[in-house]
Amino acid sequence: MAFWSSTSVFTSKVPRKILFMFTLSLSVTYLFYSLMSCYNSLQFPLQENYVYQGRLVTEETTFVTLREKLYSASQGFTEFTEAERTTAVTVLREHAAEAEQRTVEWIRTQASPTRPAAAAAAGAGAGAAAAAAAGLHASGLERERQEFSTTDSELRVNCTSDYGEKKLPQAIIIGVKKGGTRALLEALRVHPDVRAVGNEPHFFDRNYEKGLDWYRDLMPSTLEGQITMEKTPSYFVTNHAPKRIHSMARDIKLIIVVRNPVTRAISDYTQTLSKKPEIPTFEVLAFKNRTLGLIDASWSALRIGIYALHLESWMQYFPLSQMHFVSGERLIVDPAGEMAKVQDFLGLKRIVTDKHFYFNKTKGFPCLKKPEDSSTPRCLGKSKGRTHPKIDPDVIRRLHKFYKPFNMMFYQMTGQNFEWELEEDSETRSSQD
Repeated sequence: MAFWSSTSVFTSKVPRKILFMFTLSLSVTYLFYSLMSCYNSLQFPLQENYVYQGRLVTEETTFVTLREKLYSASQGFTEFTEAERTTAVTVLREHAAEAEQRTVEWIRTQASPTRPAAAAAAGAGAGAAAAAAAGLHASGLERERQEFSTTDSELRVNCTSDYGEKKLPQAIIIGVKKGGTRALLEALRVHPDVRAVGNEPHFFDRNYEKGLDWYRDLMPSTLEGQITMEKTPSYFVTNHAPKRIHSMARDIKLIIVVRNPVTRAISDYTQTLSKKPEIPTFEVLAFKNRTLGLIDASWSALRIGIYALHLESWMQYFPLSQMHFVSGERLIVDPAGEMAKVQDFLGLKRIVTDKHFYFNKTKGFPCLKKPEDSSTPRCLGKSKGRTHPKIDPDVIRRLHKFYKPFNMMFYQMTGQNFEWELEEDSETRSSQD
């Protein structure tokens, strides 16, 4: 009876309709997982840029939830409900049974009388037939696994090249330190057509010897039509940075965020003071000889604010048409207005508008409104918005006087009046009241 049961498996005919349905099911399953492998390689800006049209956000969220549940299934159904877990197990068992049935059918066709191996197996009895079936079953599954893995690997490579690749930046925020570069970058990252490095690469001033391939590898993957960006404020005051960037891409777009050089210097000092409380006072560092009123322009906090001097180096390699100057002061009082100009300069649609900002009274500057998928707003960290130490008004007055000719030169070079002298007059009147 046992022999009859075992041989009946090989001689029974599987209806062609069932075989066709099973083959169709496997094809659909394979297509689904192939598409999933493509999805893993996509670098959607939605991961970092939360502002999208409502319809797109809903569709992406739904698909991500589905992908996460499928992944959870492979890890033990940790995120499934009890009903979902039972259904998933049932489906997997059905597929396993169908796969086993398909294997038996394959063995039956391979073990036809015209094949010597099949005849030998039939003559060896039930035990030999079972062993042969097990061997053929294992080799068949192994062959299918290898074929699927190869195809899946090739598909993943193709999807990566089609849907995103790492490129050298087409735009860089090159300065200036403590001018508002971080605020600008975070606002730009809201735009779905901007992909930017979060950290400062410092490639053109500290890591240039590592090569362009190293630099490119730091960049996020971008789709067609998206802009790759980075920001490193120290580039603006680095002598060899203009030439190096020009040799990489002579048509690159450069963004410079500038701020009243006196306020910027105090902010720079405040940041250093938070890290090194033992440093001398601002007044001591600002002068070579305070009695004679000699400003120490070699102190980096003051030297950075001589914008005309640094801009001259950049104008030797790039025309003004490839540079855009952002007012750090207006970025605080009118972030949407400044962002409109930046988006125009980059050739982007004006997506980041006033609806994305709110004024944080505690920090004293605008923050981005909370993303739809987050419970907290996107505001700059504790390192931003520090309270400045009280500086002697006479020192501030002397610094304004020191910077005034350089500011006038900078206005002339850029064709823009940043009106920092109005701030000086306001501070003077305030000190006299």
